[in-house]
Amino acid sequence: MTSRVGDVILVLRRAADLTQEELAGKLGITQTTLSRYENDLREPDDEMIDKLGEALGVTSDFLLHEFRMHGAIAADAHMRRQKTTKPSEWKRVEARLNMLRMHSSYLLERVPLRPQNHVIQVDPDGHTSAEAALMLRAAWRMPIGPVRNLIRWVESAGVIVVEEDFGTHRIDGMSQWAGDHAVIILNATLPTDRKRLTIAHELGHLVLHARYIDLDVEDQANQFAAEFLMPEHIISPQLVNLALGKLSDLKIEWGVSMQAIFERAYRLGKATSEERQKFYRQMNSRGWKTREPASDLLPPETPELAMSVGRRLDESGLTQSEIQKLVGARDGHPTPFVPPRRTLKAV
Repeated sequence: MTSRVGDVILVLRRAADLTQEELAGKLGITQTTLSRYENDLREPDDEMIDKLGEALGVTSDFLLHEFRMHGAIAADAHMRRQKTTKPSEWKRVEARLNMLRMHSSYLLERVPLRPQNHVIQVDPDGHTSAEAALMLRAAWRMPIGPVRNLIRWVESAGVIVVEEDFGTHRIDGMSQWAGDHAVIILNATLPTDRKRLTIAHELGHLVLHARYIDLDVEDQANQFAAEFLMPEHIISPQLVNLALGKLSDLKIEWGVSMQAIFERAYRLGKATSEERQKFYRQMNSRGWKTREPASDLLPPETPELAMSVGRRLDESGLTQSEIQKLVGARDGHPTPFVPPRRTLKAV
């Protein structure tokens, strides 16, 4: 589906956390006029396109570009969030994701990726979530056992991973396809164990729900993440006598939270409901339900693919201004694809 300029304006305004009234004020027009632009009831002239680009931090060419993606530009994102999340919060983060989809698509049309792996598409009606997870591990030729450096594996399949502070703890991450590649946006405040589970959850959405939508998408993504990070045939023998000390050791080994490991045991029938209740009472009494111990002992994982694309362009001799133009961003506008400005050091 190709984009319309109204879609692009709408997404960029929401990503900037601006109301129609606020953006209209910056542009010196009425809110009604801006609404007509966003709904494609009126086409902005060249002067207004330039003003919109300046206000929203993008080039005029970017605003007028025909983006081709799965679904609309302002697509509903797959997301891992709490049920108490305010609609205004997830709509803002969703707009950030859609903005990143546009910038990455705009750049990668000019500087294509050649990923080593690919994210496969699996029909959830034909395969269970666990089967899909094992199929992906096989397709990527992953070693048996715990997944080391999950972000590297995901980026090896051309998935753009970006971390941002969402300004809320109620949203962990979101994902959506953007043409031939996908984008995952992560809450930068997450500890490593929660970050890894969120990435695996979003990966499950990309595998299972790009073309196939089911009522149980969240549960399917959770099942995918559990099997992808903790394959049943490997971890099952370890899920016995799950005292807190052993759970802490398993957390270090598998790179996921103690709660995720216990839930895995419970779902596989290795722990009873009574044992599960006792576990959560212990976690609550120690204050570990919201902040577990040993998370800082896990090797940190940081996205690199987006910045590596910009670094490659930088090393080819392009200026930061030229790289910004390739991304579709105005000079000085932050983007994960542009490397930090180089500074000269005194010798």
